[in-house]
Amino acid sequence: METNRFTRRSSLARFGGLVAAAAGGRVLLADKAEGGNKAVESGAVACVLTPELTEGPYYIAGEKLRRDVREGHPGTLLTLNLKVLDASTCKPLKGAAVEIWHADAAGDYSGFGGGASSRTFLRGVQKTDAAGLAVFKTIYPGWYQGRAVHIHVKVHVGGSVVHTGQLFFPAAATAAVYQRSPYRAHGTQPDTPNPSDAIFRNGGSKGMLALTRSGAGYAGAIAMGVHTA
Repeated sequence: METNRFTRRSSLARFGGLVAAAAGGRVLLADKAEGGNKAVESGAVACVLTPELTEGPYYIAGEKLRRDVREGHPGTLLTLNLKVLDASTCKPLKGAAVEIWHADAAGDYSGFGGGASSRTFLRGVQKTDAAGLAVFKTIYPGWYQGRAVHIHVKVHVGGSVVHTGQLFFPAAATAAVYQRSPYRAHGTQPDTPNPSDAIFRNGGSKGMLALTRSGAGYAGAIAMGVHTA
């Protein structure tokens, strides 16, 4: 498998969910607009600058370039459709490297604690296509103490980190998934729901995935607006 490494030369430190919308030849700016990602999908606004959220302690650089990151780990199938937009021009970004990592059904990360025997499961990198889309095949993440259910994400453009964030899940979907095996062996409810998670409260609502049922699993989609310079 091909392994790519990306240099962290720069990182955005922007908060607040800046929204840009073209209307009547003008650009409208709205701070902390409600439902930013849904507005992008509906066409109500052109693009959203996605808030920066912490990288967390479980990052490992230099992950594999691949679509399927499961490595045999059991769980409900989750297909991620992650779109990257240039927040300045509202155009899709082709060739951006999108990197994800998250816990397994038992709440373990590869490379740490109960997942220390492997440094690669549920981690990977994909390049965006001409439509700005990177697609991953993974599983619905498990939970661990003190955090809401989430997936970590980084976006690299030209060797620089242009976005570090986290993706979150609707509570109803999590409740349904966690009734099933193998999740229920770990606990059918996370100990920290979204509203109680300090990182979610710091802009995570704009990282909420739009989930739809897909066979026995789910498809999750989001558009992430980034600045490239």
